[in-house]
Amino acid sequence: MMSRPAVHPVEAPPMTNDAEIPRVRMKDFQGMPGTLGGLFLRMCQFAFAVISLSVMATTSDFPSVTAFSIMCFSYLVAAVSLQCLWSLLLAIADIYALSVRRSLRNVGVISLFTIGDGVTSTLTFAAACASAGITVLISNDVDKCNVNHCTRFMSATAMAFLSWFTVSPSFFLNFWSLASR
Repeated sequence: MMSRPAVHPVEAPPMTNDAEIPRVRMKDFQGMPGTLGGLFLRMCQFAFAVISLSVMATTSDFPSVTAFSIMCFSYLVAAVSLQCLWSLLLAIADIYALSVRRSLRNVGVISLFTIGDGVTSTLTFAAACASAGITVLISNDVDKCNVNHCTRFMSATAMAFLSWFTVSPSFFLNFWSLASR
C-alpha cells in the first residue's frame, strides 16, 4: 500500500495591529530614494554644491580673471547651481516619501532619478575637473596666485568634487535598482 500525504491543519497567527509592526522592505538599501540614507546623501550633495556656489559667487575678482578661467569657473557655477536645484528637489521628495511612508520604487520615478543623477553628476565632475585644471595652471604654471584668489577657487573646486562624490552613490544605487528589475 502506498502512503498518502497527510494534511495537518495549521493555526493562523494571532491578529496584530499593523501600526505596531514596522514594515521593512528587503530591497530598500540605505542611499536609495525614500530612505534616510538617500535623504542624507541628498542633503550632503546640496550642502557641498551650495558651499561651492557661494565661494565662487563671493570671490571679488571673479570677473577679472582671464577669459579662459572665467569660462571654466562659470561652467562650475552653472553645474553646481543645477546640482543644488536637483538635490533640493530630490531631498524634498525623500522627505515627503519618509513622512507618508511611501516607497519610491516605481520604475518611472527611478528612471527619472537615475537620468537626473547621471546628468548632474557628469556635469559636476566635468566642471570640477576643468576648474581644477585651471586652478593648477594659475597656481603652479603661471604663478599668478598673488593676483587671483587661488585658495577660494581651490576650495570651490574641492566642494564641487565632494558634491560629485555624494552624487555618485545615489546614481549607482538608482541604476542598480533599475537594472535589477
